[in-house]
Formats: sequence, structure tokens, C-alpha cells
Amino acid sequence: MNQETLEAVKAHPKFQELVRKRSSLSWLLTAVMLVAYYGFILVLAFNPEFFRTHISEHTTIGFPIGIAIILLAFVLTGIYVRRSNREFDRLTEEIRKEVE
Repeated sequence: MNQETLEAVKAHPKFQELVRKRSSLSWLLTAVMLVAYYGFILVLAFNPEFFRTHISEHTTIGFPIGIAIILLAFVLTGIYVRRSNREFDRLTEEIRKEVE
């Protein structure tokens, strides 16, 4: 890609829309993951007894919460991939066609 094409892509309104949408989604999903993860760590640091609460004879509440945080990471990744495949890829292709 030459410098002229690169400048045309950067100036394209759909490229700016793509960057804005992708960035806002990324920050939102990052914030959700950070709140969940650091919330878990903070509760563990300041109230460890909470995670010792038994929900069955052999399981404490900390185990399913830990698993839920891991699953949340997969779900958030899936949300990003789905949106990327449906919207961001379409915008990228439109930009490519209009700039060439």
C-alpha cells in the first residue's frame, strides 16, 4: 500500500467510523472484564471468608465464581468476534472497494 492510498483510507469517513466503533466496543469489553476480574481479586483480598461459603458439601462459592470469570472471558471474546465478522469486516470491505 502506497502513502497516497494510506492517506485516502485514513481520511475515509467509513474508516473513521470503523475505528470509532471498534475502539468503543474494545474499551467496553475491556472494562467489563477488568471490573469482573479485579472485583474478584478485591473480594478475595478484603473478604476471603465470602469465598469459603459452602454451596454444597464439597464446593465453596469461590469455585463457580472463578469458573464464571473464565467463561466471561470466552463470552466477551465471542461478542467481539461476532461483531467483527458482521460489522467490522463489512466496513473494511466497503472501504477497500471505495478507495481502490
